[in-house]
Amino acid sequence: MKNFDELLKKYADFIVRVGVNPQPGQTMIIRCPLEAAPLARLCVRSGFEAGARDVQVDWSDNAISRTRMELGSEEALTDSKPYQLRRYLDYAESEGSVCVLHLIADDPEVYAGLDGAKISRVNAANRKFMAPWREYTMNDRVQWSIAAMPSAPWAKKMFPELDTDAAIEKLWQLIFDVCRVTGGDPVNEWKAHLDRLTSLGEKMNALDLESVHFESANGTDLTVGLAEKASWESAGSKNEKGVFFLPNIPTEEVFTAPHKDKVDGIVYGTKPYAYNGQLIEGWHVTFQNGKVVEHGAEKNAELLAELLDADVLVILTAVEQVAINFNKPDQKGLDDLTPAQAKVYMDENQFAKGSMLPKVQAAVKFAESKPGRTALITLLEKAKDGIAGKTGTRIHQ
Repeated sequence: MKNFDELLKKYADFIVRVGVNPQPGQTMIIRCPLEAAPLARLCVRSGFEAGARDVQVDWSDNAISRTRMELGSEEALTDSKPYQLRRYLDYAESEGSVCVLHLIADDPEVYAGLDGAKISRVNAANRKFMAPWREYTMNDRVQWSIAAMPSAPWAKKMFPELDTDAAIEKLWQLIFDVCRVTGGDPVNEWKAHLDRLTSLGEKMNALDLESVHFESANGTDLTVGLAEKASWESAGSKNEKGVFFLPNIPTEEVFTAPHKDKVDGIVYGTKPYAYNGQLIEGWHVTFQNGKVVEHGAEKNAELLAELLDADVLVILTAVEQVAINFNKPDQKGLDDLTPAQAKVYMDENQFAKGSMLPKVQAAVKFAESKPGRTALITLLEKAKDGIAGKTGTRIHQ
């Protein structure tokens, strides 16, 4: 890319000055992976030039994060110390306050193949520990912003037909384009864009909608009822002192609040969903009166169930039950299995690779992830009977 350095500097200035918008006398913290060092350096300079009292950088590394999650004990990974939280709170409570810029260059499958239940528990414990700080960010008491840059794994996921360098360059170009950096004056272009989003929010409010209905050729048919007195808001926000900032970069959103009891229908994902360093692909979720009543995925269905905190995972297949000695005279259907029993059958190669085996593996992972969880494997036409305990194969502790 001929003018890459120029575009990168414009991008850094934009995400600092429009995104997190540090104020004179304020401390700015940048959280980013090692791959983001060139961008982080430019953001540090831009932060100081904007008047920040100090700019600090917290570094991370995807490879180290994976190794720690793989080999570290759960006790050690959740052994957070008070100073880790106190640092953020001290800055937030200081006279100048704080703002935080997150530079994201993630590997969407950094934890692929690791223990999903362990990952969920560790992340949940750490979120709970940092809850007092999250109260500042999630309630917009301080400025915060998230901006992306390419990582090699992410770029290759986006453009698998290209070699790594070409994929990274193409993803950079895409980021520059959608963030309005390529045009030459991203700060003013974004001000005009945000004015347009505000106008769209006002138009939506004028409609006085009670619900929104989504339909798509992929099968999505979802009605979302809106909460009482819900208003449509645009992308920008203000902290408790009235300072404007842009939490998500890029953004095209005009959003509102749904009614928790008035969501009905089915939604199909058109793209993979990244959760706990793994990808959930080909997913769908069915709602009735605001509650999830059915869900599934072509890949990592058990992760989707964990995400939804479901008690039952239904895995649909081409047969009514899992069987051992399949297609043999002594074929036997299986009604109930413990994860240990299922693992014995897997060790005996009872389930075909690329067919029933990954379904049983997903069911075992889900059943082991939390006490009281059950995985059901059955036909689509028999799902209702299976949930009622009349058919299918149930795997539970």
